[in-house]
Amino acid sequence: MIVKIECPSCKTDGNMSLADVYYKGPYKCWKCKELFTIEIKDDKLISCEPLSQEEFERQQEAHKEQEGDLKKQQEIDALRDKFKQG
Repeated sequence: MIVKIECPSCKTDGNMSLADVYYKGPYKCWKCKELFTIEIKDDKLISCEPLSQEEFERQQEAHKEQEGDLKKQQEIDALRDKFKQG
């Protein structure tokens, strides 16, 4: 799903592609490059707070780790299902 986000700083519309109905994490405006922590639920922007460069990088790393953990769990579940069927 594509979610529209209006930058609070420069008022430019941006888009973010999400695989889930909920997201909380870093966002960077494509035009003015301002950094924010955003929260999206059910295709709606719930909150948008300014963020420092250091915190932005920390949140990006944490988000990548969570995605990696989810992918590993999906692979494990797929293997379990494969062996259950066989």
